Amino acid sequence: MLIKTFGGAVYGVNAAMITIEVNIIQGASFYMVGLPDNAVKESQFRIESTFKSNDYRMPGRRVIVNMAPADLKKEGSAYDLPLAIGILAASEQIACPDLDKYLIMGELSLDGSVKPIKGVLPIAIEARKQGFKGFILPVHNAREAAVVNNLDVIGVEHINQAVDFLAGKQVIEPTIVDTRNEFFTNINDYEEDFFDVKGQENVKRALEIAAAGGHNLLMIGPPGSGKTMLAKRIPTILPPLSLNEALETTKIHSVAGKITRDASLLTCRPFRSPHHTISDVALVGGGSFPQPGEISLAHNGVLFLDELPEFKRSVLEVMRQPLEDRCITISRSKFSIEYPASFMLVASMNPCPCGFYNHPEKDCVCSAGVVQKYLNRISGPLLDRIDIHIEVIPVPFDKLSELRPSESSEDVRYRVIKARKLQIERYNDHEGIHCNAQLTPALMREHCQISAEGSQLLKNAMEKLGLSARAYDRILKVSRTIADLEESKNIEPNHLAEAINYRSLDRENWAG
Repeated sequence: MLIKTFGGAVYGVNAAMITIEVNIIQGASFYMVGLPDNAVKESQFRIESTFKSNDYRMPGRRVIVNMAPADLKKEGSAYDLPLAIGILAASEQIACPDLDKYLIMGELSLDGSVKPIKGVLPIAIEARKQGFKGFILPVHNAREAAVVNNLDVIGVEHINQAVDFLAGKQVIEPTIVDTRNEFFTNINDYEEDFFDVKGQENVKRALEIAAAGGHNLLMIGPPGSGKTMLAKRIPTILPPLSLNEALETTKIHSVAGKITRDASLLTCRPFRSPHHTISDVALVGGGSFPQPGEISLAHNGVLFLDELPEFKRSVLEVMRQPLEDRCITISRSKFSIEYPASFMLVASMNPCPCGFYNHPEKDCVCSAGVVQKYLNRISGPLLDRIDIHIEVIPVPFDKLSELRPSESSEDVRYRVIKARKLQIERYNDHEGIHCNAQLTPALMREHCQISAEGSQLLKNAMEKLGLSARAYDRILKVSRTIADLEESKNIEPNHLAEAINYRSLDRENWAG
């Protein structure tokens, strides 16, 4: 008897429907075709154990399983449940009249328990798109899939629950998540706050400008000056995620298996901080079975690289193209996958190996040329993509001990949101341009015009401070953001002067 069940396969951050055809004919063997990988082929043994533990039987005849479309590779153990139900229905051990109305996914334990899987959200979106009534899946993943409306999400803990539900013997209430209520309730749920940071007013100002314009930022300062503490609070001053951004971010984390049981929709901007021993594949994504890397997990959020010069040169260089294109394409011999990677890069570093170059109180013990050599670990093309360089000075004791409250993240975020709204309206007709950091040369000529006084100021700065040519565009972009924060239509000389101060590493004499 020929029976069809339906599952899904994740490719990139999207899913494709998989039709699982099970036919039982004369003979005594088990065949599975349709490009299954080893994990899918091993499902035969998990299914056999599940049947024996739950008073079902493996058919004593030839079982042929075809997974269509046959030219797409099927990976992982998530096909155990639809395969098992297909075999039971094809061997007439169960009757499931509504089998074609449900998409089914889940990994089986040897006793028949249903274990959680990855990539549930894109599969649920595809199920709704294909017109399925419902989605039967592990109860652990139910809230994640329930973000998708107009789809009955049936969470099961055991194969018997799935069988009884499909046979009409058991009623399982669909899992329901009020997506909008959940989103707006938790949208500002951050543990950190700028209120905790004492002093560092100039650095806070630089972070506000970076957040307002979507600029990449590098903090240079000695150990213990607060670089990491400040970086962790950047998501709290970024504009809240929109519902579409939250869904897009959740899809990436779903594919990577990062969604916890109680979570459904990611409502806060992600903050990713990989260790400097990370490999290039782990950073940008890839592998034999491609998975999103840290730059994609930071999509719509912040990627923080602490101790930037300690990262391997090859790791840093692979970020150059994603920083420009805001996506990463992973190509293999038979397919190509694209992951989104629109993130704000925030990096920190010590000014030298000992950490005390330019320190106001402690002396640097590094020998001549070592500071420049340390800085040269970061390539010019990568520095070219970082708009703001800010020096972080240790906070003196009187600042640490003062009782005067610092400005909260909510106050800073209010100004950032106002500046971002101006930019969104300004670039509304330009697809893919949402903030000043994304400006093209043509748009810069249109929106970053400066007066004769400002032009002379910039010329003097370039000559006297020894600023490199690559600093010119960055200064204009940052000054445009400073003007937006002040709700100024034009870029004034004082905006340019402040932006010039944020190009520390471009000065020829910075490292001595």
